[in-house]
Amino acid sequence: MRIGILGLGRIGAFHAATLAGLDAVDTLVVSDPVAAATAAAVERFGATAVDSPEAVLAAGVDGIVIAAATDAHPALILAAVKAGIPVFCEKPVARTVEESLDVLESVRDSGVEVQIGYNRRFDAGCVAARKAVVSGELGKLHTVRSTTLDPAPPPAAYVAVSGGIFRDCSVHDFDIVRWVTGREVVEVYAAGGNRGAEYIAEAGDVDTASAILTLDDGTIALVSNSRHNARGYDVRLELHGMRDSIAVGLEDKLPLRSVEPGATFPAGPPHDFFMDRFAPAYRAELTAFTEVVAGRATSPCTVADAIEAGWIAEACALSLAEHRPVRLEEVREA
Repeated sequence: MRIGILGLGRIGAFHAATLAGLDAVDTLVVSDPVAAATAAAVERFGATAVDSPEAVLAAGVDGIVIAAATDAHPALILAAVKAGIPVFCEKPVARTVEESLDVLESVRDSGVEVQIGYNRRFDAGCVAARKAVVSGELGKLHTVRSTTLDPAPPPAAYVAVSGGIFRDCSVHDFDIVRWVTGREVVEVYAAGGNRGAEYIAEAGDVDTASAILTLDDGTIALVSNSRHNARGYDVRLELHGMRDSIAVGLEDKLPLRSVEPGATFPAGPPHDFFMDRFAPAYRAELTAFTEVVAGRATSPCTVADAIEAGWIAEACALSLAEHRPVRLEEVREA
């Protein structure tokens, strides 16, 4: 199949490399405003380079991968759907939940599949955790802990347009908590602070944050995030039930040092970047998209799914600003 890629920045180039290695993909058709980026894709993958998104859509592609800047997502999604071409779009759907709702309304009855890029749904550990919940082997859940700690903060220019740590980083935790547990969040309480990188505070954001999520069955989920984890990129998920407890990410590359006498775990070296930690998940995610393109599967992460994680982020941002618990219905009705 022929797959078009719109945007060849860090994640777009990574997706191009992944797609080029999939048996189902014969040809990549790429476009990026930076000529050097398209030239690199042509040289590395034998891709066909064109000069605009419109040219990609007109090139007979079977599916579109959108890895452009967030502000461009809505228009590109709608253009692909209008052309009847299945879409994979990196999260978020749009800059705001309101814009995302407009996209949802436009694509809802189109008959065209749209997959949003929440890669943790394809991580082997997270998949195993979901199966453990669904099978009932953990018993009734009482506590979930989801952690995302970055090794270093993103650049100031990125922070300025990211929408804040809850919308940019924590949203991955929010999505995986929903997906693994199969439950919805009904209330949040969030806190945050600034421990470094002054430009983050100057942008009105925090670099370290935590949120307590109350799920609709009473389970408590604790989400912890930071832009400063010098030891490496740390992503973990714990599920504690009445019968058993399990962990995702508890392996030798865990960026955490034990000070227990005689302890040799984790042996390292630690994960140092999200592309290292989740390379197999990204491959599984894009493989799933080729199944969607081929008509053998429906979207495993819809626009509606992405919006649900977005509502949780909005509630956490409001909770942080006003130092109080926030019910999800409050932000939905605002």
